[in-house]
Amino acid sequence: MNFTDKNILVVGLARSGLAAAKALKDLGANVIANDIKNKYKLGEVYQELDSIGVEWALEVRPDEYLDRADLVVISPGISIDSPFVRKAINMGIEVISEVELAYRLCKAPIVAITGTNGKTTTTALVGEIFKAVPRETYVVGNIGIPFASIARQAQESQVVVAEVSSFQLEAMPTFHPRVAAVLNITPDHLDRHKTMENYIDLKAGIFKNSTPWDWVILNAGDPLSASLAQRAKGQVLFFSRTQVLSRGAWVEDDWLVLDVGQGRETVCRTRDIFIPGPHNLENALAAALITRVMGASPKTISEVLKVFRGVEHRIELVDTVDGITFYNDSKGTNIDAAKKAIESMTSPTVLIAGGYDKGSSFEPLIEACGQIVSHIVVLGQTSDKIIKAAKDKGFQNVYKVDSLEEGVKKAFSLALPGGNVLLSPACASWDMFKDFEERGRVFKEAVRVLKEEKR
Repeated sequence: MNFTDKNILVVGLARSGLAAAKALKDLGANVIANDIKNKYKLGEVYQELDSIGVEWALEVRPDEYLDRADLVVISPGISIDSPFVRKAINMGIEVISEVELAYRLCKAPIVAITGTNGKTTTTALVGEIFKAVPRETYVVGNIGIPFASIARQAQESQVVVAEVSSFQLEAMPTFHPRVAAVLNITPDHLDRHKTMENYIDLKAGIFKNSTPWDWVILNAGDPLSASLAQRAKGQVLFFSRTQVLSRGAWVEDDWLVLDVGQGRETVCRTRDIFIPGPHNLENALAAALITRVMGASPKTISEVLKVFRGVEHRIELVDTVDGITFYNDSKGTNIDAAKKAIESMTSPTVLIAGGYDKGSSFEPLIEACGQIVSHIVVLGQTSDKIIKAAKDKGFQNVYKVDSLEEGVKKAFSLALPGGNVLLSPACASWDMFKDFEERGRVFKEAVRVLKEEKR
């Protein structure tokens, strides 16, 4: 599509909407920028877009502008089931996500990674391996950097590694990555997607446009991820930390082993992988497989796996205060992610959980606490729901607080000598915070203040 002089409605002006609006304006489009916020709440976003001459449509329904729109670009926060989106589609207007827009503008091959958990860590790790090749690499998407902000500068000799969420996959009709990975699938975002079938279909959509020359990477140890193989038109390779495979990536005799069609290759000992936990072993296997099919050597992969320290807000070691170690897993926004964080703890742990209610049952979270979690501190919209689940399961050591700062102090008072405090909310952050990153920063600041007070 030639965007020159086209009227394009951009709905939602957070990071992705801002990037889409700027890219479209650079391409000569007439951009209509819509958001429920006013110009004062948009702040710097308003100033930045106003300086390049967008048409404003603030504090109004986007429906009012559909008669003029040649294309609609929606942010991840806008559901494909929104009435105005349905209306646009019925009017014959194409509705796409910012990632789809970026794909259409990008010349570089794309590695796309999705899954309920592990996306950010795997995406960051893949990016680090490519950079060590060395190959110029852009790491974008749900990880925090909008794809549209770099799409036009990425060249064929480079590579784009994109973390893609189910929200973004709702509006990506032509998106076609060279490598597509689905790390795992467990219940999440059912408040938006309604059924697991819808959620699974969205995840499978990441490779719906694959060809026999593309790669599809799936988790043999995750039944729902593995089941997607029958839908894939690309070349399917599996990874597994529990099964020895004939092709793909697996663990054998404490070695990470690869075979992508060039024979068996050993990478490194699993104990030499820096990031801890069985879930991170799966992330390492996936990253090794993704980068190997794109030309990285086993030696380069090994070198990066031995030093990669993970990502902020994902089982991040924050500090130790009077012998109690604090971990920030603010990105643990669903039950399965929190379970994985708990499994990574090796000392008695106080869990801080709770937040925005996405419709999940918390009984599996309580069951995962086992013997390692001694107490749970809860906050946010789901606090009473977690307390009930705990009591129903016979777990009595649950305490409710009104703020994360209060939660840090309470958890510290409950922690056993030599133990841990783990923030892994099992919930989204939107009831109390802008996003999981703000929640993680508040947690780390509360730990810093606590340490100062204890000096």
